[in-house]
Amino acid sequence: MGPAPEADARGMMAPTRNRRPGFSRRAQYGLFLSYVIAVAGALVGAVLLALSTLDPPAFAALRQSMSEATTPISSGLAGIGRWFGTIPGNISSYIAVHDENARLKKQITGEHALIMRARALSYDNRRLMALLKLRERTSDAVVAARLVSSSASSTRRTAMLNAGSWQGVREGQPVRAADGLIGRVLEVGPNSARILLLTDPESIVPARRTRDGLPAMISGRGDGLLDIKSVNLASADFRPGDVFMTTGAGGIFAPNIPVARVVSTTRDGALGRAMAEPTTLDWALVQQAFMNVPPQGAPLP
Repeated sequence: MGPAPEADARGMMAPTRNRRPGFSRRAQYGLFLSYVIAVAGALVGAVLLALSTLDPPAFAALRQSMSEATTPISSGLAGIGRWFGTIPGNISSYIAVHDENARLKKQITGEHALIMRARALSYDNRRLMALLKLRERTSDAVVAARLVSSSASSTRRTAMLNAGSWQGVREGQPVRAADGLIGRVLEVGPNSARILLLTDPESIVPARRTRDGLPAMISGRGDGLLDIKSVNLASADFRPGDVFMTTGAGGIFAPNIPVARVVSTTRDGALGRAMAEPTTLDWALVQQAFMNVPPQGAPLP
């Protein structure tokens, strides 16, 4: 009964670690294959070493062949490495471009306002220069004043001028711009005057057509357009684009001031638009009447 516990103790001991691989066929094959690969690698290295020593040209050709075979792989791996290397630079470039784009947009917005202001100033400058040249050409100019307001919502078409009797403005004097006739002075105050515009229904201007001298009467309609009717012919041949100028008849408007342009024809005349639109003007030139009409009751010479 004595040896039994000792035998059981030996039977319960842990298995030894020094076990041979013969217990697993897969382990035997793996160990054998590793030996074969190691021996083959050593033999290939020895052959290459001997070839490089004994026959350098042949080894150079072999090395070139291996380089040709491995170049696409190495090029692809190098490209992937370069791409990963450019990621930080691309991120920083994107951030820099985004900030630069925001700065340029803000700059363009600011410059756009300056450009619009410069265009407005240039437009005003051209109009004032044209009015100045007109005043220099005419010897009957009274004053150049600003049109401060105009009535465009009622049936009457009038405008206010910030010049009056103290500046030499009188009733009946013609008012014009560089583009053409605006109207005539209707009422005068010390420092202001009311102008009757061409488009007012009470306005009538004798005119003639520039291409053939056809006489016509131009009257306002109260809607921004002008009625153009022939004086001599019942049905004149009006054409869109025909230009009419003053004749000097009536003694108020001097001859050859542009008045209107035909925009469409009607059954008994044509519809025109004023050459000088008061709604787009801010400066006007007051001129002397073409002929001074004596007041009522004055003896005729």
